[in-house]
Amino acid sequence: MRPDVAEPVTPKDAATVVLLRDTDRGVEVFLQRRVAAMAFAAGMTVFPGGGVDPRDADASISWAGPPAAKWAVWFDCSESLARALVCAAVREMFEESGVLLASAGDAVVEDTSVYAGARAALESRELSLAGFLAAEGLTLRADLLRPWSNWVTPAQEPRRYDTRFFAAVLPDGQRADGATTEAESSGWQRPEETIADATAGRQNLMPPTWITLTEIGDYENTSEVLAAGREIRKISPALVREGDQIRIVLEEQ
Repeated sequence: MRPDVAEPVTPKDAATVVLLRDTDRGVEVFLQRRVAAMAFAAGMTVFPGGGVDPRDADASISWAGPPAAKWAVWFDCSESLARALVCAAVREMFEESGVLLASAGDAVVEDTSVYAGARAALESRELSLAGFLAAEGLTLRADLLRPWSNWVTPAQEPRRYDTRFFAAVLPDGQRADGATTEAESSGWQRPEETIADATAGRQNLMPPTWITLTEIGDYENTSEVLAAGREIRKISPALVREGDQIRIVLEEQ
């Protein structure tokens, strides 16, 4: 953390997906522990996600579900950015977890292993999401996503992101594998278990992750999560120095 930085860095747009599944023990969330070499959030336990690629705004993408104009209202942004955010959410989740929110015809994809080569090319930026979907005859399924929240990195940080959080349920037949170079470990866990681990010092959580897990933990099943009415407000944690300690204060913009 850098509470001494004078001029705030302009945050980059990013998308994060809270991937969920139902189990006999309740709702579980897919989480990844970022490798220590990462420039941002190194060693932190996070949801799949990442920065927007300019190519994510490609309007040629075959799309099913709420149009970009609707997402623009939910996230209070331009239609072009809204389209890019939804596409970035789908792309980043596929890159980092192997879960793909897309359909061939009317059927949601079940076996994503056949797209392993494209997944690697997406991660290396050799291939765009639009190019991948078009080549495979796939349609992006925006209806499988829900807007959840909007967090902005504290102004004092040298790397900042304006991140829109989405919620989604693991499609039938698919599995989240976490085969990405950005994570040292991945897996499913109940929200309350992750928070308990963080409280005990076994995992490190940033405020958006901690609060999102707390929110998800209030629901009995994924259907309730998807049906939740969410009013999206931009939240930016502020770092306040108190002696040798730094306190985090949540501020709505």
